[in-house]
Amino acid sequence: MASVETLPTSIFNSTFVRPAEFYLGGFYNIPHVKYYYVFLCFVYIMTVLGNGFLLSVIYLVKTLHSPKYIIVFNLAFTDLCGSTALIPKLLDTFLFNRRYIVYEACLAYMFFVFLFGGIQSWTLVTMAYDRLIAICFPLRYHSIITTKSVVVILLCCWMFLVGFTATSAGFINRLSFCSSIEIKSFFCDHGPIYQLACNDKSYSYILANITLIVGVCIPLILIFSSYVCIAIALSRTISREERLRALETCTSHLILVAIFFLPFVGTNVAALTSYIHPNARIINSSLTFTVPSLLNPIIYSLKTEEVRNAIKKLCRRAKMNKTAIKL
Repeated sequence: MASVETLPTSIFNSTFVRPAEFYLGGFYNIPHVKYYYVFLCFVYIMTVLGNGFLLSVIYLVKTLHSPKYIIVFNLAFTDLCGSTALIPKLLDTFLFNRRYIVYEACLAYMFFVFLFGGIQSWTLVTMAYDRLIAICFPLRYHSIITTKSVVVILLCCWMFLVGFTATSAGFINRLSFCSSIEIKSFFCDHGPIYQLACNDKSYSYILANITLIVGVCIPLILIFSSYVCIAIALSRTISREERLRALETCTSHLILVAIFFLPFVGTNVAALTSYIHPNARIINSSLTFTVPSLLNPIIYSLKTEEVRNAIKKLCRRAKMNKTAIKL
């Protein structure tokens, strides 16, 4: 097992012991694991293409320049950045067996993965707020959900999560690593890192719990509460067609929420209530971090009529341009 003693370049000072490098120890002895890495490579390529395409469609089609699609644009951008922060380094680490990572690079790795994961979570909350206002207060929708209000909400999410994630990463610098430097995860995960510390790690433990509350519990509660309000509002609607039409506008968002939260919650509940092999847990966690970013643009392209119409409009425009060039 990798330890601080095996690294002569470790940094020592009067207060803390910081290793020069950490060792990423995920994916232990999994048969045919290279096929899984090839799958992750495919996931990353398709994620870049899908989210890049959705970003382009929203940017090029003026009918999509609305507050709702600013939120969708933010989600696609975050999906793209989150996958780029995680998957290339994961493949480099395990496919090419470069498991040692410099201490500072590990903290930066952790910062970006958790930042973009948090932004994804709170963007889904913002989408739920958009649907809540659209269905419960339809006459006031355009006065409440404006470009300015949506931009302010998203900027607040970004600023808060940048500050909070930087604080979590910063508290790692208050820890000493006296023995093992092996991180039992597929990336520089906050929990497995602070658990390696040999001094007081209570602050990092508290921050880990707050991260779970801020990134998962509060968003889920807010999304659930918004749909309770939506259900109450729809129950007062007499027309069955109006109910179905309103619910149809929520299906894309509900699918995104299910894809993003259910695997994470399911894996952690299973880990708490029964035994899960470390490899199975790591594979489940890696899929939880990577697959939603792949599926989000596909769901929005297939399930949202406005996006489908925008894509058709772009295709017609491209055909007209080709015809004009030939003439």
